[in-house]
Amino acid sequence: MSTNQHVLIVEDEPDLATLYATWLEDRATVETAYSGTEALDAINGTVDIVLLDRRMPGLSGDTVLETIRERQLDCRVAMVTAVEPDFDIIGMGFDDYLVKPVSKSELLGTIDQLELRSTYDQQLQEFFALASKKALLDAEKTDAERKSSQEYAKLEDRLAVLRANVDDTMTALLEKNVYRRLCQDISREPITSE
Repeated sequence: MSTNQHVLIVEDEPDLATLYATWLEDRATVETAYSGTEALDAINGTVDIVLLDRRMPGLSGDTVLETIRERQLDCRVAMVTAVEPDFDIIGMGFDDYLVKPVSKSELLGTIDQLELRSTYDQQLQEFFALASKKALLDAEKTDAERKSSQEYAKLEDRLAVLRANVDDTMTALLEKNVYRRLCQDISREPITSE
């Protein structure tokens, strides 16, 4: 991860916010907010990545996320929460979802992936976000639950469309000889330190 990233940690448990900040301090400019209201005051055009607790007293992480997207701020958002995922996540505008407890390597890996995603166009960002949601639901829900969900069916349809669009984009990149560098970036494992 480059050192010029600005990460906002939104966590109502100060000890946990401090721990995350400590893990990231050598790799990014880190700011913390301990409530949804503080988060909205702190989020501006300089924030690249938001680590957002979903369940907080007062203004919830869900509301903070909606406001970030309504403001059309160009930042990646990872929900870092104890709330187990359900089908309601499909309509949410986050880029990744981590269920607490979160290890240092998990958090750093997520930050690395969010930074990588932000370098690609909006089409790829949407594809990665939806693929992450599908993978999460595939791991957490039974086959019968997924088959009975209209939201999940819409998610699969949208992924199919995006996959075709991404293939077209890859073809265009291949013609411009950028494809090889793109594939190398995607396949590269992030280097993290414990």
